[in-house]
Amino acid sequence: MTVTEFQERVYTLLSRVPAGRITTYAQLASLLHTSPRAVGNALRNNPFAPEVPCHRVICADGYVGGFKGEFEKAPSGVNQQMKLRLLREEGVLFDEEGWLVGAASQGERVKGGNGGVIGKRKITGKEWDGVSWTPLVDSTH
Repeated sequence: MTVTEFQERVYTLLSRVPAGRITTYAQLASLLHTSPRAVGNALRNNPFAPEVPCHRVICADGYVGGFKGEFEKAPSGVNQQMKLRLLREEGVLFDEEGWLVGAASQGERVKGGNGGVIGKRKITGKEWDGVSWTPLVDSTH
């Protein structure tokens, strides 16, 4: 499978997120000067998984988001359950509705991005309610 220059930049940056840590579509997008949707589209057909750990990317509001090109539970929910299982095995926990444990509840308006705010707590890269956040610095261009 041929990948575009943009996909290569996304995969290179995401490869720096270690097991047990997460990032967001918004954070990656900010560093790559693009949109979260563009990042999601690049990840939907990731030919390098699991070496390029697309399961470690969640929504900026703390929701687990999609996986393998399926958002939420469309159509069967199998892919989202696989993403939740992979993250759980790495120690990243979500509640039964798919929200990051300790993150903002559904409906709250929050900001993502490098050092972003989730709920009322600023993510600094250190342990936060049992979840390690990975602030990234783009060195891909």
